[in-house]
Amino acid sequence: MRDDERKATVLVVDDDPGHRLTLLTLARSWGYRTREAADGAAALARVKEGGNDIVLMDVRMATMSGLEALKKVKEYNPSVPVLIMTAYSSVESAVEALRNGAYDYLVKPLDFDDLKITLARALEHAGLKNENETLKKKLSEAGDKGGIVGTGAAMRELMAMVSMVAPTEATVLVTGESGTGKELVARMLHKGSPRAGGPLVVVNSAAITETLLESELFGHEKGAFTGADRRREGRFAQADGGTLFLDEIGEMPLSMQAKLLRAIQDREIQPLGGDRPRKVDARIIAATNRDLSREVQAGRFREDLFYRLAVVTIKVPPLRERVEDVPLLASHFLARFAEKNRKTAKGFTPMAMDMLLKYSWPGNVRELENAVERAVILMPGEHVTERELPRPVVDAWPGETPAPLSAAPRESAGPRPLDDVERDAILGALEAVGGNKSEAARVLGITRKTLHNKLKRYGLGSGEE
Repeated sequence: MRDDERKATVLVVDDDPGHRLTLLTLARSWGYRTREAADGAAALARVKEGGNDIVLMDVRMATMSGLEALKKVKEYNPSVPVLIMTAYSSVESAVEALRNGAYDYLVKPLDFDDLKITLARALEHAGLKNENETLKKKLSEAGDKGGIVGTGAAMRELMAMVSMVAPTEATVLVTGESGTGKELVARMLHKGSPRAGGPLVVVNSAAITETLLESELFGHEKGAFTGADRRREGRFAQADGGTLFLDEIGEMPLSMQAKLLRAIQDREIQPLGGDRPRKVDARIIAATNRDLSREVQAGRFREDLFYRLAVVTIKVPPLRERVEDVPLLASHFLARFAEKNRKTAKGFTPMAMDMLLKYSWPGNVRELENAVERAVILMPGEHVTERELPRPVVDAWPGETPAPLSAAPRESAGPRPLDDVERDAILGALEAVGGNKSEAARVLGITRKTLHNKLKRYGLGSGEE
């Protein structure tokens, strides 16, 4: 066993003192540090204390069974591997244990050589062996994927779908919640297509007013309307020979949907003020955070355009459905923002990482990115601790933890007005970045104009630098 493996800690859980002592002695002889618990409830308490790299747990115990404890451990910390032991060789119990997240299932009397191999394999699988090298390798591979970071089952399935669809000419609809990385998927589809040498043109349908959208997409001739003092190519023409990415397509007005459908079907456009159509050859990729089938039923989106766009649909999973990717994503953002802010960052403390794993991330990858950027700005040392994490992440933690740095003292345990919470968040962000309002807006995930308005609203100054 190598030195890095000898530092791993095994939590042995068994209500038989003799068998527990045997396992503890064996684990120590193999170079592991050990901890112990006599039942499932004590094991869960030990896991909540942190510091356990792997759990070796019996099934039959008096206070709380191993299977029940397994469920609670996995709910609390999905990343810790659990090996289940039992004297009863039952296929049903094995299946249930594996279904509830056990790494493996061992039958008593244990084959100690097999146990030794299984412990080492489980630790390696969990990323505890050569962790820094593994993360660097994975992050390097993520760079080759166009910025998409993730190695879990959900992301492997997504990457397989992208690899299959990218080389085709199919129109693709990318769906998913805000902040999941839909534009990154669109860029990967373009990069993996025969059109990769052509342009990728991005249009945010929600950011352009209805009156300007037609000109933005199809272009206009000089004099087509007041202020059209020169001819302008639209985004369709700019994407000729490449890919046109229509982001937030669900926000497009119905009046424009019919014109877009015609342009996609006929592969031609007619600029405003023009007297003849122009052929264009652009692959269409669209994205939305809305359920377009429901929008169709509600009469807010054209059914024919929906089916034209959704030749292939790729759903980007929310972060809460790929929690196994949180450590890799967090490390990716940590490295990026440490370099940007000229800081040395070696990683996250165990409690900080467990908090990141436990949080549901309603804002998805974008929220995690903002949280890590904020933590890097606030961290006084070389590791991110729980004190640098945003209040929602800390508040979601079930145990007792120190208050985050930005948290104002609470007068009571009851709920606080939303305005007070927002005001505290703004003050904390401003303090963290030395009063720089542009940086504070970035950390908070809002525009500088929005920050300016909120500063005025809360009587915190004019908002000017």
